[in-house]
Amino acid sequence: MFNKILYVPHHCFGNDGLLLLLFILSDYILFMSEERIMIFIDGSNFYHGIKENIKGVKEKDIDFQKLGKLIAGKRKLIRIYYYNAPLDRTFNQEKYKKQQQFFDKLGKTPNLKLILVRMQKRKLDGKIYYVVKGDDIHIATDMIVLASKNAYDTAVLVSGDGDFVPAIKAVQELGKQVENCYFKTGHSWHLRQTCDKSFLMDNNMLKKCV
Repeated sequence: MFNKILYVPHHCFGNDGLLLLLFILSDYILFMSEERIMIFIDGSNFYHGIKENIKGVKEKDIDFQKLGKLIAGKRKLIRIYYYNAPLDRTFNQEKYKKQQQFFDKLGKTPNLKLILVRMQKRKLDGKIYYVVKGDDIHIATDMIVLASKNAYDTAVLVSGDGDFVPAIKAVQELGKQVENCYFKTGHSWHLRQTCDKSFLMDNNMLKKCV
């Protein structure tokens, strides 16, 4: 993920120079292997993605530490950021309780930061419904600010929302890579094309994270 030119001075060649060359190469390989990644999870999008695409697995079953390690692979996982909003307690007490239990579980996950935004109540044709507000702004801001602070080399965005495209381009302008994890339905073609890499989250992948 690094665009680094390795320059080896001519004096490295020769009897003693060979040892110096091996030292330089070993240091260079170590540098290359320590790619740092941060994962940004759009919680609402992730919840609906699992509900609509993954059989036999619910969001509450996911071990996010396992998910993070699976996404990171051999790279160094710095932190996972998970964004969502608490439900209205007065609207459905049981669902609110279950969600709070899920949030408690997330809060105990190593290297995971839970960021809660707000749930906005709306009314359409006499029916009340709720939408998560502010999560996309928080995600975009965190990705850009942390990139500007050189906190990571690669950002992995777990979302299918095409509204993140401008933020992704801003992160790339700062010299960082961006990858996208998406579900079969509810993803943005434009988002996938803008990212440096994209990966489909399917049953086989997520069943490894329970």
